Amino acid sequence: MEKGKANIDYQNKVITIRGLEKSFGDFEVLRGIDLDLYQGENLVVLGRSGTGKSVLIKIISGLLKADKGEVNVLGCNLNTITEKELQELRVRIGFSFQNSALYDSMTVRKNLEFPLVRNQKGITRTEINTSVERVLDAVGLLHTINQMPSELSGGQRKRIGIARTLILNPEIMLYDEPTAGLDPITCIEINDLINEVQQNFHTSSIIITHDLTCAKSTGDRIAMLLDGQFQRVGSFDEVFSTNDDRVKPFFEYNFIQ
Repeated sequence: MEKGKANIDYQNKVITIRGLEKSFGDFEVLRGIDLDLYQGENLVVLGRSGTGKSVLIKIISGLLKADKGEVNVLGCNLNTITEKELQELRVRIGFSFQNSALYDSMTVRKNLEFPLVRNQKGITRTEINTSVERVLDAVGLLHTINQMPSELSGGQRKRIGIARTLILNPEIMLYDEPTAGLDPITCIEINDLINEVQQNFHTSSIIITHDLTCAKSTGDRIAMLLDGQFQRVGSFDEVFSTNDDRVKPFFEYNFIQ
């Protein structure tokens, strides 16, 4: 399935990155990253495992600090932001972790209530119930509301993880390998859900993946991360219309039709 046309505001940048560098010891992971994310856009950051994709979104969410460069998220400069401002910014960003990051000791309902109660003081029980049911319905899993995470399939856990990020109405969604470890049919369902979230919740998203089907299905634009830099940026066809020996084997391995 190819990506349909999205309502993107190219006059409004919600993330701006210039000259971003990050190393761990002597290992240079990111070597001068420049990137913009526009309002309403799904941007896929594509690359092999270990290329720094997850490091990038951890920097964007303030979980890691850049060594050099500028990262501006929703008008906040992450180089100068205070801890209080960072906490307020994180409420505006939804982070969908690769492992879903659900609390195994809590029901689905309690997992979704947790961020609401923690971040919205004075919220009523009626408001909590309405919000929980709204996001569960959005991901097609309202019937699981009283189940434990251990009773859910991998795809269902992934959906619940996405629902938990949506419950605070984030402006930006960060997806870390959303289809990792899932069967092909469930991958299609997750890809469709990412597009539905973009349309129905009016989010701007960065989708980290090495899955070309995910990239083609969800990305309005693709940024190919190679050797610590974005070497190719554009539509799916533009990125892969190349004889670059670093890109062609990646495409062929994924068996895209």
